[in-house]
Amino acid sequence: MRVRGWFLDTRPLRASRTFRDLWAGSAASQLGGQIATVAVLAHVWELTGSPVGTGAIGLATGVPMVLFGLLGGALADRADRRAVVRATTAGQLLVAAGLCAQALAGHQNVVLLLTLVATGTACGALGAPARRTLPVRLLPSDQVAAGLALSNLSFQTAMLAGPALAGLIIARWGLFAAYAAQAVAVAISMLAMIRLPTMKPVGPGAGGGGRRAERGGWQVVLRRPTLWGSMATDLSATLLAMPIALFPLVNEVRFGGDPQTLGLFLSAVAVGGVSAGLVSGAVTRRRRSGQVQLIAAATWGLALAGFGLAGQVWMALACLAVAGAADTVSVVTRSALIQLETPDAYRGRVSSVEHVIGVAGPEVGNFRGGLLASATSASFALVSGGLSAVLMIAAVAAVNPSLRAYRTPPATERPTLSRTADVAKAAG
Repeated sequence: MRVRGWFLDTRPLRASRTFRDLWAGSAASQLGGQIATVAVLAHVWELTGSPVGTGAIGLATGVPMVLFGLLGGALADRADRRAVVRATTAGQLLVAAGLCAQALAGHQNVVLLLTLVATGTACGALGAPARRTLPVRLLPSDQVAAGLALSNLSFQTAMLAGPALAGLIIARWGLFAAYAAQAVAVAISMLAMIRLPTMKPVGPGAGGGGRRAERGGWQVVLRRPTLWGSMATDLSATLLAMPIALFPLVNEVRFGGDPQTLGLFLSAVAVGGVSAGLVSGAVTRRRRSGQVQLIAAATWGLALAGFGLAGQVWMALACLAVAGAADTVSVVTRSALIQLETPDAYRGRVSSVEHVIGVAGPEVGNFRGGLLASATSASFALVSGGLSAVLMIAAVAAVNPSLRAYRTPPATERPTLSRTADVAKAAG
């Protein structure tokens, strides 16, 4: 591979105007979402002055994210996915307008604020499975990973820049301006949805599969080794080695509790993710994506074990940057593999399974790490968690030769419409 091929693979932006519109709209929405997250956090703190109040934000977002994500998977396999994405984006736009209105009116009702947040999250979660299926329908199979890498890069960039931009907006112009910025971003995303082509599910099993439609996604995953292996690899990494909850304790015990250092921990992960995105061509052009995911997930575990042992700030930040880069590679390869290996008629439901694992795994992993650290130490929780993740990933690789040997189909192949009859029969 030439050195030029290592850099960001922009073929999807050149090959498909529709994907380009989708990517730009999604990037705007992601930035607006980060601004809104900080605005809501600041607003709830202003209204309550209580960590219980700010903790309630997690409840207002976590519950609808899981519940409506599962419903969204079945919906995406029954209806035109373009219509689903348009309708849920319109719902998010109405919620953004509601946040602007309550801020402008000076309402001091935290219940109203959290209700709006929960409603917006429900709309986003309902449309998330359908949205996940769009790139694989818009791009040739050999460009799907590159398209997902571009999407992940925009997300990582939003995570890096969004909170700082939100702080600047709130400090200068107040909460209304921050909510207005989010509303503008969602409106841009809505405009991008207008040009999408119709995307009804195709192939055997299209239409949702009857009363037990919600089970179809889990059945397809469990019957295809590449799918359950890829998801098990991700779950092993997040359940056993999620470090975010331990950042304050590590900072307090090892680095004096400086808030700036705590902020650098989070930034280092994002910097690693953005850096990996900028050279993602080295990954997206490789066809052995199952092998790449396994190596990247194991690197995540080793890097976090290193973070648990790091005695200097620079070393800790370097380990977190490596972990962030490995996470980006793992996410991109996993997402592409799942979309390419899933028959189109089941993509919505399988995407909802991926969504639930992606949401629940990190949260449970953070909880596990906090419990273990409280009983032992932060270093023990990080090192044992990271090494346990590596061992579990190695076990998945050992028992799943299909994942180890998986190759991304060349551009001439269309796996979305092949090998579906047997899967449709198995999923019932």
